[in-house]
Amino acid sequence: MSVVHQVYGYFMPTVNLMGAGAAQETGKQAKLLGGKKVLLVTDAYLEKIGMAQEIADIIEKEGVKVIIYGGAEPNPTDKNVHDGFDIYTKEGCDLIVSVGGGSSHDCAKGIGLVAGNGGKINDYEGVDKSPLPMAPMIAINTTAGTAAEMTRFCIITDAARHIKMAIVDWHVTPNVSINDPLLMMKQPPSLTAATGMDALTHAVEAYVSTIATPVTDSAALMAFKLIPRYLRRAVANGEDFEAREQMAYAQLLAGMAFNNASLGYVHAMAHQLGGFYNLPHGVCNAILLPHVSRFNMIGNLDRFAEIAVAMGENVDGLSVRDAAEKCLTAIATLSADVGIPSGLSALNVKEEDFALMAGNAKLDACQFTNPRTATLEQVIQIYKNAM
Repeated sequence: MSVVHQVYGYFMPTVNLMGAGAAQETGKQAKLLGGKKVLLVTDAYLEKIGMAQEIADIIEKEGVKVIIYGGAEPNPTDKNVHDGFDIYTKEGCDLIVSVGGGSSHDCAKGIGLVAGNGGKINDYEGVDKSPLPMAPMIAINTTAGTAAEMTRFCIITDAARHIKMAIVDWHVTPNVSINDPLLMMKQPPSLTAATGMDALTHAVEAYVSTIATPVTDSAALMAFKLIPRYLRRAVANGEDFEAREQMAYAQLLAGMAFNNASLGYVHAMAHQLGGFYNLPHGVCNAILLPHVSRFNMIGNLDRFAEIAVAMGENVDGLSVRDAAEKCLTAIATLSADVGIPSGLSALNVKEEDFALMAGNAKLDACQFTNPRTATLEQVIQIYKNAM
């Protein structure tokens, strides 16, 4: 019997701290990484409300100096990266700490990648393009959704081309990830909903990916159980600590799944919406997820039926095809319950841009592991269906 070689990787930060008060360990972790001067990367809002300074104070108690850079935009651009890199270099920093959601983490990863390898962040678009590790990095998460604090994915908007560059590189995996639910308690319902649906999208795309393994399946299946149970509660009451804590675990599990099984056309298409219109990533994912899933279903009916069961749907007596349909129902119902817009038209997306976005989606690194191959015309049709 001949066996075709197929090697599966498993990527994860070396240290992952979870639970209430985990952020208090940041200074100790910075010292363990040998940091003398930290560039703390965050967004303007978290800098304004003082959360970035709170983390800086924790780090400085351990004798490590901190410079705060609050230039990570909601969809971080190549300019944000290079501006941050200029500060990193000018100040003589040797460690990066990101505080926030996916935008802060991705911007920080971009800075670290350029610091470790030189050149421009645009040089590293694609899969494993960097020859050297990035600067040491600690990622502190404040949202339950993107899992950017622990993945090898870095999404940066090329401002000139109006597209999101997918950088998939094991060198951008942070050294330390921190998920402290206490930092997530003040997030507004809309952000909670968008990031929570982002986590669900990660789990779905990883579970039906062409390179899924039993290791990634186990993480995704637990995420399917937690997200429907706790996302609604977190949106309804941001002070519900149990809901916040369990969503922090759910997004981490979904991140573990997609970090190793990769993604599919939902992300490939959402990246174009974000790059072209500067739209919230989680909202784009949530709107596209049921439509891409319907397209993908015939590629793996059994898997979609299994997702339905994990999400709590009753499929007793149903055929596999009908059970798979229950998955789409569960996704759409959850999305509606947490207030996600019903279609792209609510985001002022224009059909005249679909051909260009679909062409770019066909080039996105995330589409390679989708369970069903799509033509350009089919991708355009999915965008139309999602209107």
